[in-house]
Amino acid sequence: MVIEFESDRNAGILSVHTELFKELMYFYGQSIIPDMFSSDPVKRALIISLVVSAASLSLKIGAFFVTGSSAALSDSMESVVHFFAVGFVVYGYYLSLKPADEDHHYGHERIEFLSVGAEGAIIIVAGLTIVYYAIQSMITGITIINLDTGIYMLVAAALINLVLGTYVLRTGRRHKNMIAVSNGKHTLTDVWTSAGVVLALLIIHYTGRLFIDIIISLSIAAYISWEAWKLLTFSVRGIMDTRNPDTDASIRRVLDDELPGSILGWHHLRHRTSGNTTWIELHLVFSDAITLKEAHNDATRLERRMMDALDHDAVITMHLEPFESHDAAHQILEGANKKKDLDEFT
Repeated sequence: MVIEFESDRNAGILSVHTELFKELMYFYGQSIIPDMFSSDPVKRALIISLVVSAASLSLKIGAFFVTGSSAALSDSMESVVHFFAVGFVVYGYYLSLKPADEDHHYGHERIEFLSVGAEGAIIIVAGLTIVYYAIQSMITGITIINLDTGIYMLVAAALINLVLGTYVLRTGRRHKNMIAVSNGKHTLTDVWTSAGVVLALLIIHYTGRLFIDIIISLSIAAYISWEAWKLLTFSVRGIMDTRNPDTDASIRRVLDDELPGSILGWHHLRHRTSGNTTWIELHLVFSDAITLKEAHNDATRLERRMMDALDHDAVITMHLEPFESHDAAHQILEGANKKKDLDEFT
């Protein structure tokens, strides 16, 4: 890679991102920067992440222009992608806070899965971009300059991201918010990519082995792609309403314990979790002789036990059934569905 040629060629790529970066910063500066002082810890963490990511990005772009290193370019490209991903994450979090409305009866919390999935997909794109430039450098050759200055700039960026990523990740885990958790993990991948680039530049500085630059670039691409795969897996599992084993265990512990009053049993348990809310459905069986009022009171007591067993919000819907006449009452539902039998949904 001839530095005079490569820097000019890649400057066009980064300048496009720089213009978009300026526009995004103006928008966020006018609209949500005041939320850095919000009482909502997750919102505050995400806004701080957006602002600090901009500073880290500036350092990494500067390190690339100073050194011309392919690994430094890889690191800066990953950070460009990270910045836009954080912007999307912030938007997703704001949307998830909106209450249910006429068009969204279940609220907006499922945006969490889309937000996390988008961040994973964006990281994959960054990994492929890094591989592309590494292969191009193998073909055209490598020339690296100003190693000392570049190393200092990348170390500073890595330290900033280490503090930021740890803070956002801990905030997300403390408040059980996967949007913040995924953003914290993504920020910490920036630390490892920067550390890898610094290591490559140090080795080159002391040994002169320029091929290390390409090896580190490909290693960074492999690492961040693995992290992206885990985020995409979480996203797909959420969108497909995959059972949460911890939530399922908490619910079943309550149901397997002594049931309140007149409840004889239960079946057809289903649940799914979106954001900080779990939606639960189940059928409860009562004696035919019990009054509706008594059945409702006992069901409500069970509902409270289930809500107390979870560490997040829950919306529980219970279908009350008589024990003796259960099967006869349900005969009217046979064949009601057009394509699937009712039992296929449980």
